[in-house]
Amino acid sequence: MNNPLIEVNGLASGYVKGLNILQGVDLVLKENEVVSIIGPNGAGKSTLLKAIMGLIPIFGGKIYFKGNELIEIKSHELVQKGIAYVPQVSNVFQSLTIEENLEMGLWSTKNEHSNLFKEIYSMFPILKEKRKERAGNLSGGQRQLLALGRALISKPNVLLLDEPSAGLSPKAINEVFQYIKSINESGVGILLVEQNAKRALSFCNRGYVLDQGRNAYTGLGKDLLKDKKVIDLYLGKL
Repeated sequence: MNNPLIEVNGLASGYVKGLNILQGVDLVLKENEVVSIIGPNGAGKSTLLKAIMGLIPIFGGKIYFKGNELIEIKSHELVQKGIAYVPQVSNVFQSLTIEENLEMGLWSTKNEHSNLFKEIYSMFPILKEKRKERAGNLSGGQRQLLALGRALISKPNVLLLDEPSAGLSPKAINEVFQYIKSINESGVGILLVEQNAKRALSFCNRGYVLDQGRNAYTGLGKDLLKDKKVIDLYLGKL
């Protein structure tokens, strides 16, 4: 029970060799957990998710999924293994309908398509209601739900979320976080990068604070919320 899903050991990564953004980061996501990653702008939070997802090169350290080291595995192969990723921007195809967007997530699964659509529409009724509309006509919150739905249609074990509340109204943020909670309760591990640090730490099981590409603090979310150093250095300015 509660075995590691994702393990990151001494990860060095970035966009240009020799200019590492991540400089030896460690992280663990266990089964059924929500783990939040917070820190100031430029700390390497989004870079960490991209590195795990195979979108940028690894210059040092190791990444494991369910105990198996990930070595030069392409992003589409990671989706097939059970890792899904929702980026902060460009996370839906705005010119396609909701239904067509969901179909884009079906290529990686051999499960019965009709059953998968039924599950997603059951979880997100608004997507069923608007399934023939273009994604570009959706509100910001509805677009985020579509991005979640398309990620979930591959039946992942792990969901990587980059700033899911970015640009949303307070009402939409509450709705999105309620869905994220339900997704986690269904058995999906969540690794969450979030700009609202206080909300992220109050929401997660455990949290990691990154600063300048390194681990600064880690602990239970509720403990980090009360840590004076974390409050003074990070929570007050995020």
